[in-house]
Amino acid sequence: MEKLTYTNVNGYLIPNITYKSGNQMEQLGKYGFLRRDYLKNHRNSTYQVMLLQDTIGEHLLEVDKAAREREEVILKQLEEKEPLPDKEKNQMAWVRAANQHRAIAEEIILKELIYV
Repeated sequence: MEKLTYTNVNGYLIPNITYKSGNQMEQLGKYGFLRRDYLKNHRNSTYQVMLLQDTIGEHLLEVDKAAREREEVILKQLEEKEPLPDKEKNQMAWVRAANQHRAIAEEIILKELIYV
């Protein structure tokens, strides 16, 4: 077990706490950061408990990975249901359809995994 050290701030001893999760935060993607922001702003007590237990990094990485995997599945399902136009013949229609699929997938992910 590591020895806890303290810093003197205006006569008060403040513990120096280090987190292992710090390195994991560097690996986070878009959905991990969205989840972190949601927890901070709307579920602050849960966020603080996870931060103090040093489980926040692992949780955010898990959510980010699950969200990216879910995004792939949703995009494949959408493409099967509504195939994208031929990119060579009509590039603007392809971009429009691809952006629409991505927006639908993102909305589903936000409701299922991020804002819960």
